[in-house]
Amino acid sequence: MVSPYSFVSSPLSSHASQRRTAMLGAVGALGTLLLPAMPAHAATPVTTPMLWPQAAAVPGGVVRLSLGPAAARPAAYTEGEVPVLVTGDPIEWTALVGIPLAAPVGNAHIVVRDAGGSQRSIAYAIAPKRYSEQRLKVAPGTVDLSAADQARYERERDHQAGVMATFTEALPADLQMAVPVPGRRSSSFGLRRVFNGQSRNPHSGMDIAAGTGTPIRAPLPGRVIDTGDYFFNGGTVWLDHGRGLLTMYCHLSAIDVKVGDMLQTGDRFCAVGATGRVTGPHLHWGVMLNRTMVDPALFVPA
Repeated sequence: MVSPYSFVSSPLSSHASQRRTAMLGAVGALGTLLLPAMPAHAATPVTTPMLWPQAAAVPGGVVRLSLGPAAARPAAYTEGEVPVLVTGDPIEWTALVGIPLAAPVGNAHIVVRDAGGSQRSIAYAIAPKRYSEQRLKVAPGTVDLSAADQARYERERDHQAGVMATFTEALPADLQMAVPVPGRRSSSFGLRRVFNGQSRNPHSGMDIAAGTGTPIRAPLPGRVIDTGDYFFNGGTVWLDHGRGLLTMYCHLSAIDVKVGDMLQTGDRFCAVGATGRVTGPHLHWGVMLNRTMVDPALFVPA
């Protein structure tokens, strides 16, 4: 069984890498004078291998799809017209697609639009995955909400929907992440949550147990796009890493940044706490792709 922390190179990605290596070698042998002219907006070929997250074509997972060669970066969208992260170079472009936890098993697709205006569909298959169940006891008022708390939750939900729609043009510096805080994983992504005997949405992140005040560090370079104190999530920070790759940090005891701040990998920006709906101090760490929460463990190297 493959560990969730293992880095697995899919046949698609390894074949693409071999093609890229062979083609770049041929270009070098021929010399730059034989390179075809590229449009001014075309991307510069990238020779440094991309460190990919683990591919897992399951609900809550991530799938890598080859878009083939093109002079300029194509645009890709989910079936709901949500933009998808596309990276690569004119020799080989690749889409990285987050799969919703609620996605049905079976066929799915993305739509690809090339710079010239042509459109095509690329299909992929979603395999089944069974997640465990977790039963928790919390304060009754955080499960059966009062009218005032329900109204607050709905306001916060609408606000954060706008945050989650963030899509900036800059590419992420990398696609593998450092764990933001040391500690024991106390709850994994995808668990079906049962609070006080009542079923709720599956767990959309990774919980890391650590003492209140433990520093949390940025797993990648990113920009702070939201901070706040929310009903369920408590103290919260969102970071934008580029092209729809976002990370979320919840239940914080301290927030040391403001919206607009730029962080580098390893920068301390907040601290573990026990705010919001919790049973003890920990970090809830979420990773989002194309407005979809996906398993953070896929982004952590072995």
